[in-house]
Amino acid sequence: MVVDTTPKILVVEDDPPIRNLIHRFLNQKYQVDSAADGDRALALFEEFKPVLVILDWNLPDTTGYHLCQEMQRRTNVFVVMLSSRTDEADKIKALSAGADDYICKPFGLAELAVRIEVVLRRMKSVTPSRVVFDRFAIDPARREATLNGKIIKLTALEFKILYFLASHSGQSWSREQIIEKIWGWNSSGTEEEKVVSVHIAQIRKKMTQVDVTGSEFIQTVRGYGYRFDLPDRTAMAIS
Repeated sequence: MVVDTTPKILVVEDDPPIRNLIHRFLNQKYQVDSAADGDRALALFEEFKPVLVILDWNLPDTTGYHLCQEMQRRTNVFVVMLSSRTDEADKIKALSAGADDYICKPFGLAELAVRIEVVLRRMKSVTPSRVVFDRFAIDPARREATLNGKIIKLTALEFKILYFLASHSGQSWSREQIIEKIWGWNSSGTEEEKVVSVHIAQIRKKMTQVDVTGSEFIQTVRGYGYRFDLPDRTAMAIS
């Protein structure tokens, strides 16, 4: 039996012409399925198991914001948000929910294709090396982070941020540098940098839920950014 390894993309858009146009265009290169509302999208999400979701902000029964949060809660799926909203605050809200990219309508299919390729390339570029400490380990191949043997439930973006910081233990990174490394673009202001702080706070919270010392691993470098450090200075190994 031959297994099709072509990436699966789920398109969630309530406007039929736009949904069908995107579906037909992406179907030339990827495995594609589509939905017009949140309920159908979640059902297909469980059945189809996409690696990336093209998600409209406005849906008849929910919002892309809430749907993105729910999908991120279930798996480490990548999300590209579509919206007619052009306010910077809306973009920040989408990225804070876990979206990997945000495209304003109207947009061209060529632009959409490039944005998708960038997200998928970032997914493939993760080095399959485990970072292991005495009490903490993070495995990019399995997309799994553990503390004292217990799994830390992270979204895709949270995992990427934690892996990046942990694999550069002891090195300080500015918020601008983290945006460039994780999202792949240069920061355009303090609002975008707030997204980093929101995700760091969530990572710390989830690590603390696993172990009370979890918040101590990511240190704030005042006036600059963040650094992954070991509370007990345990040894590090990369395998």
